[in-house]
Amino acid sequence: MILKDGAACLRNLIHLFRPASSSLTSKLGACYFCTSHVASLQQPGKPSVFSDDEYADLDWDNLGFSIKPADYMYTMKCSKHENFKQGQLGRYANIELSPSAAVLNYGQGVYEGTKAYRTEDGRILLFRPDLNASRMKIGAERMCMPSPSVDQFVDAVKQIALANKRWVPPPGKGTLYIRPLLIGSGPVLGLGPAPEYTFLAYASPVGNYFKEGSAPLNLYIEEEFVRAAPGGAGGVKAISNYAPVLKALIRAKSRGFSDVLYLDSVNRKNVEEVSSCNIFVVKGNVISTPATNGTILEGITRRSVIEIARDYGYQVEERVIPVDELINADQVFCTGTAVVVAPVGSITYQNKRVEFKTGSRSVYQELYSTLVGIQTGVIEDKKGWTVEV
Repeated sequence: MILKDGAACLRNLIHLFRPASSSLTSKLGACYFCTSHVASLQQPGKPSVFSDDEYADLDWDNLGFSIKPADYMYTMKCSKHENFKQGQLGRYANIELSPSAAVLNYGQGVYEGTKAYRTEDGRILLFRPDLNASRMKIGAERMCMPSPSVDQFVDAVKQIALANKRWVPPPGKGTLYIRPLLIGSGPVLGLGPAPEYTFLAYASPVGNYFKEGSAPLNLYIEEEFVRAAPGGAGGVKAISNYAPVLKALIRAKSRGFSDVLYLDSVNRKNVEEVSSCNIFVVKGNVISTPATNGTILEGITRRSVIEIARDYGYQVEERVIPVDELINADQVFCTGTAVVVAPVGSITYQNKRVEFKTGSRSVYQELYSTLVGIQTGVIEDKKGWTVEV
């Protein structure tokens, strides 16, 4: 009951918070969540930062994709062989870790990325957070960690979105990016699972992920480095998957490319994914994307775009895609929580640049418009994908 009522109680706080008074607790009555967190959320003698009609002081037209910490973060802990229990909101701040924490020494951690959207009528919507929760559970199992239940995860995301409502950009200006993070926070020396785990969630308003904005991307096919190998952890969102791509990414960007497209590690001839997103290939009425076979992350946006494309009558195939087939495609686009649906204007492979169709009448634009329309409440959500906070 506490978890289910947490967001509702926090919503009451938004309307009830005033300068500190001894009557606050009595006003809140029996709401356990509210009374247990008043101390961490209220600043005596000052109005609450919670407000239904106030925006944070930011340049909403130039957000970019960089950290601008929102006011509050969420924390929940548990010991090995136990289950997570009730977490709490607190001010965004540094956390304390032992130098021998498993996440620092052995990279024991997974993370997720989801967003909160502000609609034209002022509502705050989340997009399929239950799928992020399920994916974190799969990743946690792979990394030998306990994980929050789906309900706990979704409740935490709701609380973060509501507590940081003033950081959700105005409609059309961006989104509030929410980063749930699960780490082995307990100390270890020998290789093994941590004795303690911490689940965190924080938020930051963001605009476009790529500096190109909505302009087509220019990708470089990497032949020296690989992102993942069969039997590894490439199919889960482990924190240890991302730093290894930086060398190839930095090198590609220094040459003027937007991002790197990786090939399979066995044959070096089949398309896998971009550094931070999935890839799709369009040829006629057929849309193809590499199958998630353990080396490719099963993206939430990827899954949603596949469903939308099939609704529009496209034939969608999840299969092995040789790089030669990619080069001969009509259109190419990428999908991901951060990038949404981004068109690819060109791909460079073995020093040869191939260009693809982009523009307002392209397949990506049709899928993008529908997806974003559902996420922002412009298009009726008949699939039950959105969750109102």
